Amino acid sequence: MTDAAERIRKEASDLGFDAVGFTRAELPAEVGARLQEALSLGHHGTMEWLEDRAEKRAQPKLLWDGAQSVIALGMNYGPETDPMEKLRERTKANISCYAQGDDYHDVIKKRLKRLGRWIGETWNCQLKVFVDTAPVAEKPLGQQAGIGWQGKHTNLVSRDHGSWLFLGAIYVALDLPADEPEIDHCGSCRACLDVCPTDAFPGPYRLDARRCISYLTIEHKGPIPEEFRAAMGNRIYGCDDCLAVCPWNKFAARASEAAFHAREELEAPSLSELSKLDDEAFRKLFRKSPVKRIGRDRFLRNVAIAIGNSSDAGLRPDAERLAEDPSEVVAEAARWALARL
Repeated sequence: MTDAAERIRKEASDLGFDAVGFTRAELPAEVGARLQEALSLGHHGTMEWLEDRAEKRAQPKLLWDGAQSVIALGMNYGPETDPMEKLRERTKANISCYAQGDDYHDVIKKRLKRLGRWIGETWNCQLKVFVDTAPVAEKPLGQQAGIGWQGKHTNLVSRDHGSWLFLGAIYVALDLPADEPEIDHCGSCRACLDVCPTDAFPGPYRLDARRCISYLTIEHKGPIPEEFRAAMGNRIYGCDDCLAVCPWNKFAARASEAAFHAREELEAPSLSELSKLDDEAFRKLFRKSPVKRIGRDRFLRNVAIAIGNSSDAGLRPDAERLAEDPSEVVAEAARWALARL
């Protein structure tokens, strides 16, 4: 099946995938053991979906017993500028660079389906495509397939694309030749661990999501614990710090896929303007964006905290208005902001 693998690799590249690798539909026991350790320590926070299907995440054949090989795929979403620069603009909102363009789930899923359809028709085989929508260990599988390695910040790092890769996977009932796994190239570097504003890494290759700004601003539904609010700065959706400081980014280029380029209105929007969004305006602004998934109230909770961190008294009227918001999670964050201002 060597010829099949090379044909698939070329077809994937023609469809816009920047990284393609092949591996067996098996993972070593240590992957499941590491996941269970993180779950037992509560590092997943309120992400119950990680716990509910942990066994299937740790072993591909438990998700689909027909899988023989996994095709690991990546698309580069490298930003045009250093995301860390925007942290200094305290009256502007900092949205993670992955969310400033179109929703990668939608973009990649369409490409995966096209690739999967072609594979299925060409070799008359069954397959399943995944992009962050099922219990799939995309990062360990990606490392095993040779497209990168899981860095100390727990994300996949590529020698060609740095820390900027969206991942997808195809489980296929074909016996494809496996690529050589990628080795760890982090060395003694700990830039990603040291830059974290909330000390979310208990150690290398370990993340406590409960302290992570990405988790707090996206996954966490209630009030954000006060001990982390000042450290959030103007980050209102996600955090790029540990990714942005990776030395391997020097080999990365701006995303070639136009859908991943930042929309002008999302590059550095005004906190004051964002604070005025009602539900309809929120949905309109974030149409086709992953930001829409958290909803208006959780989003404005984050905006209110950023206003409190702005040190700009000119934003006080916005905080006062949010303090009267019907949503208590928004109003509570705005009262905290007023006290800060």
